[in-house]
Amino acid sequence: MPGAEWSTAAEQRFDVNLSILFTELPLLERPAAAAAAGFTAVELWWPWADSPTPERSELDGLHKAIEDAGVRLTGLNFYAGQLPGPDRGALSVPGEESERFRANVEVAAGFAESLGCTALNALYGNRVDGVDPAEQDALALENLALAARAAHRIGAILLVEALNRPESPRYPLVSAPAAVQVVDQVNAATGLGNARFLMDLYHLSRNGEDLPAVIERYAARTGHVQIADNPGRGAPGTGSLPLADLLGRLRKAGYAGWVGLEYKPGDRPSAEAFDWLPAEARAPR
Repeated sequence: MPGAEWSTAAEQRFDVNLSILFTELPLLERPAAAAAAGFTAVELWWPWADSPTPERSELDGLHKAIEDAGVRLTGLNFYAGQLPGPDRGALSVPGEESERFRANVEVAAGFAESLGCTALNALYGNRVDGVDPAEQDALALENLALAARAAHRIGAILLVEALNRPESPRYPLVSAPAAVQVVDQVNAATGLGNARFLMDLYHLSRNGEDLPAVIERYAARTGHVQIADNPGRGAPGTGSLPLADLLGRLRKAGYAGWVGLEYKPGDRPSAEAFDWLPAEARAPR
């Protein structure tokens, strides 16, 4: 039975991240599996880790799978290399990775637009030995501005995410203030105002941040939220994070956007990893 603390979960809008859940299935089967579990919305990391510009047939196949399943695509990452893994992001990495990110921008934006997706996540890159961090940050701002303009053209927001230092020690944005500072820099550079903070409560908790304080300070700057329990990055209730309370605080602070379920299912099929969530909360009105 769902925990009593989730009795008001239907007030939230939850989507399933198909890059970490249902990965026991082929990519094109995952949207239908999410729908069968009762969800009406999904999000994705860039599904082709080795290809920022996949063949049209691959894009069309995923598009059809999402449409046929009757689910909505609420969020999509730009190309970011291999996820999950130690190599996080591409846009601030000089050379080939940055070029791959640039080649992906219009492809990802076009795919998002074709499915009505209005949130695009651009992951910063790791620090590179022998490269001045200031050079990487300048490259990042240039590429983030490019991504923000592409998002703006399709009526979408650009998300900037903080990760956690234990799992991504070379990733420079490992606090909410650091990510929001980049959001401000992008908005200043473009004048569009469409860059927003992606508040991932799992990553922020791994960094030891005061989550109620982060919510109070940055809820109004937040364009998307993602959750997993800590420790373990499992489903709510498998760790010690008071996720129901934290999401309640977000609601009270005015956040009404999507909450992405970005957790590992554990030693069970993904379809069995949602017992904490009442069925009515999986298909928001």
